[in-house]
Amino acid sequence: MGFMLVQALKDLFARKSDSRTGQSALAAGVAAFDAGDHPAAAEHFARALRTDPESVQAHSYMAGIAFQAGRHREALEHLRHMRRLDPKNPQHHYDAAAVHWKVGEYDRAREACEAALALAPDFHPAHSVLAGLVLPGPFYTDVLSMIHSHLRPRTYIEIGVADGQSIALARPETRAIGIDPEPKITKALGPHTKICTTTSDHFFATYDVHAELGGLPVDLAFIDGMHQFEFALRDFINIEKHSSPQSTIVIHDCYPLNRLTAERERQTTFWSGDIWRLILILKKYRPDLRVNVIGTAPTGLGVVRGLDPASRVLHERLDEIVREFLALDYSVLATNKAGMLALYPNDWEKVKSILQ
Repeated sequence: MGFMLVQALKDLFARKSDSRTGQSALAAGVAAFDAGDHPAAAEHFARALRTDPESVQAHSYMAGIAFQAGRHREALEHLRHMRRLDPKNPQHHYDAAAVHWKVGEYDRAREACEAALALAPDFHPAHSVLAGLVLPGPFYTDVLSMIHSHLRPRTYIEIGVADGQSIALARPETRAIGIDPEPKITKALGPHTKICTTTSDHFFATYDVHAELGGLPVDLAFIDGMHQFEFALRDFINIEKHSSPQSTIVIHDCYPLNRLTAERERQTTFWSGDIWRLILILKKYRPDLRVNVIGTAPTGLGVVRGLDPASRVLHERLDEIVREFLALDYSVLATNKAGMLALYPNDWEKVKSILQ
């Protein structure tokens, strides 16, 4: 019995000593990392992990150091331990998703993003990465810029200016009008760009749009205002009246990521609202239009061609249409989301063909 007691005490003191050694190595690693000496930090963290292989903090630093050094497989191995040791931390799953994405393992990246969102439904970084995985290729502002360059519109209307990132894409010679009740412009705008600080409904009801555009029709428009479909529908109706058969209307947020981010009332930072309903409306009530949704992150760009400024169908049946589509549940997209929302490849050579 005496021998067993002595051995137990030795083991206890050894564990305490190991713990102090591990903590000392961890602290030294953090200090070296903060000082920018990553090789020294890695040595300290490796020593900490030899003492305590289940130190999430040491694994985390080692993953970061390996990733920055381009040793992605090593980073993933540390992240695998982190996800096992602390499975309820969404950041670990997101970090793994980012590395899997970096090395081209898109299915694993998507699984890791979904694991992060299952734990934290409003984890914006995971939504952003997932959007890039679901809708790869050029980002929507890059696509919009290419559309401007390709079409070279004489006139442009944008609804929902926000910080001016998208209206700043208008070409210098384009007569552009941005409509937003509370714009927060941070970008340099073109010499022929005008910002109207009002709602789009008020703008179309009170402004002489024909005169504002110098007597020309709307060549190109971008709808990116309220994230509820009835507002976007009214914007579409009003823009089409001032367009020509050769005009183009682009609509943001037409391809939602999932149900939660597509709710009418905002519940997440990443949010597209229910603009997807507008695509279904146009396909049903205006089969004369050419409707496509470019699969560009974060939430797709609808492109509508073949406009008819004389059409009154949407205007005359507006209330009926809104009631009908308010009753439509998101689950209607479950079986054929891409087909129902007219998803189109995010490939510029192919996109040009729908702009003819």
